Amino acid sequence: MSDRILKNGRVIEDDRLIVQLAEGEAAADIAVPAGPVLVPLAVWQARRDELLARARSGALGVWLAAGEEVAALAADLEVLQVIGLHFPKFTDGRSYSAATLLRSRYGYQGELRAIGEVLRDQFNYMTRCGFDALQPRAGRYTAEQLEAAISSIDDFTQPYQRSVKDPLPLFRRVERGADPQVQP
Repeated sequence: MSDRILKNGRVIEDDRLIVQLAEGEAAADIAVPAGPVLVPLAVWQARRDELLARARSGALGVWLAAGEEVAALAADLEVLQVIGLHFPKFTDGRSYSAATLLRSRYGYQGELRAIGEVLRDQFNYMTRCGFDALQPRAGRYTAEQLEAAISSIDDFTQPYQRSVKDPLPLFRRVERGADPQVQP
């Protein structure tokens, strides 16, 4: 079954499965399905050598739970073509920080995917932090709602703060002339 996701400003069909560990299930023992998948960091760490070829081909990516350290993937960033960052609830912003770190400090160039409680109101902020793929929870939005949400990515044409997308704050990006009202 494929889901619709927003990727690079377009709605696309995506059949990448997000593998999750059940309570008590060991990362080394979980069955990793064939086809495109995102596996939890623990599975990647336990079975890296076995999964490396699939990661190089782009069929396998890794996802981090909110609060897991980005540094755990630092040595593998050139191999991983897809990294997912989980939002367990809309009020948990730790994955915003992880995305910013991956893009700015670690220079990650692959697909950065927001997964979990990914809400339309946050699409703009997510892309500003470096996400290029947004995967709301299955059933959250209809195809029509996702199409309409594309415009919300650019809700703010000139954000004041700096971000991964705009490294300079607005006052550094905009040239202003002298105010004719001000007398020297």
